[in-house]
Amino acid sequence: MTLSIDRRKFLHASTALAVGGLFFHGKLIAQGTPAASQAPPNNPPPKPPAVSPEDVQATVGVAHRSIEDLKKLVDATPLLANACWDWGGGDFETPLQAAAHTGGREIALYLLSKGARQDIFAAAMLGQLDFVKAAHAVDPRAHEIPGPHGFTLLHCAKSGAEKSQNVVDWLLASGVPDVTFRPLPYAWPEGATPA
Repeated sequence: MTLSIDRRKFLHASTALAVGGLFFHGKLIAQGTPAASQAPPNNPPPKPPAVSPEDVQATVGVAHRSIEDLKKLVDATPLLANACWDWGGGDFETPLQAAAHTGGREIALYLLSKGARQDIFAAAMLGQLDFVKAAHAVDPRAHEIPGPHGFTLLHCAKSGAEKSQNVVDWLLASGVPDVTFRPLPYAWPEGATPA
């Protein structure tokens, strides 16, 4: 069966379809139904103001020892879950890293539930061996990178006690030296000397 249509009928039919489609599309938008052509915006929303340095330092400080004080700060300002403090000379530390080197499992789990960015030091303390192995697959010297204050990955794993013994055992079996501290690689400006 062949269908024959002249040019005039084709133009009328296609115009009617186009107008009908626009009408239907407009009706969908008016009803609140998202149309396929409505893509999400490509630009992120505007950022809120910067968190005060005092709040950042306080958050990282209490993450070493007090979940109650930490919750007060992070619940009031959720962005503090990813805060980072420079203790000087590039010794940067997040609340999650503070929990990692002090064995603060409950603190770490709370921070992760609030959107803190997981890192290898917290994973080691929490006994997340697959994470630690994956990081070592990407960089076999990952254990050599000093954490905050120069604490080693093995130290963070040991701070997790029995919950992270699997990570301790794997690191030692992999030949990682049994050391607690590695000096931070401070980069002094040319001509400057450390205080």
